Amino acid sequence: MSKTENSKPQNHIKSIAVFCGSGSSNDEYIYSQAYEMGRAIANKNIDVVFGGSKLGLMGQVANGALDNDGLVYGVIPDFLKTKEIVHRDLTELITTQDMHERKLKMHEMSDGFIMLPGGFGTLEEFFEIVTWGQLGLHKKPIGILNTEGYYNDLLMMFNGMVTKGLLKKENLDLIVVSDAVEMLLDKMEKYESTHEAKWLNNKDQT
Repeated sequence: MSKTENSKPQNHIKSIAVFCGSGSSNDEYIYSQAYEMGRAIANKNIDVVFGGSKLGLMGQVANGALDNDGLVYGVIPDFLKTKEIVHRDLTELITTQDMHERKLKMHEMSDGFIMLPGGFGTLEEFFEIVTWGQLGLHKKPIGILNTEGYYNDLLMMFNGMVTKGLLKKENLDLIVVSDAVEMLLDKMEKYESTHEAKWLNNKDQT
C-alpha cells in the first residue's frame, strides 16, 4: 500500500487511520493542523486511511496528504456516498455496507490510529479502537493530537478513571498524546505495546 517499500518508518507503520470531524471548525488553527497532519504523514511515506469525506477536517487531512504526493484511502458507508460528501481525488474509495463494516475495514487497512479534534462520531471510532487494544485484539499505536488542548478535559477524565480504580493505568498507557503533529508521529513510530490479550471475567475492568 505504501509508496516506497524501502523507506519504512521505525516500527514499520505503513498506514495510519485518522479519525476526525467532518465539520470545518470555527478555530482556524485546528483546521490548519488537520491539513498539517495529512502533509506530515505523507512526508513520512505513510498512507492515510480516513472516512472518505471531502468536508471539514476530514477533507483537510486528505488534501494535506494528496498535495504532498501521499496515498489516501477513503472508507465510507454506502448511505453517505453522495456527490456532496465524497472526496473525488483519492487514491482509492472503498464502500462498505454500514458503519460497523467501515470501522473493521479501517482497522484492517491501518498500522496505527490518530484522533484529531471532532465530535461524537470521532470519539466513537476512537473508543472502539482503544477498547479493541485493551482486549488485546491489536497492538497498534493509538494517538491523540491534542491541538490547543482540545482534549484536555477528556484526558483529565481518563486520569480520574484511573484514580477511582475504574480504568487500569496499563490501559490508559495504550494511548500516546501530543499537541504537536510531528512529535505525535515520532511517538507512534517508537511505540511498543507490552499489553497482553486475556480472557475477561466479571471482575475485570473494561
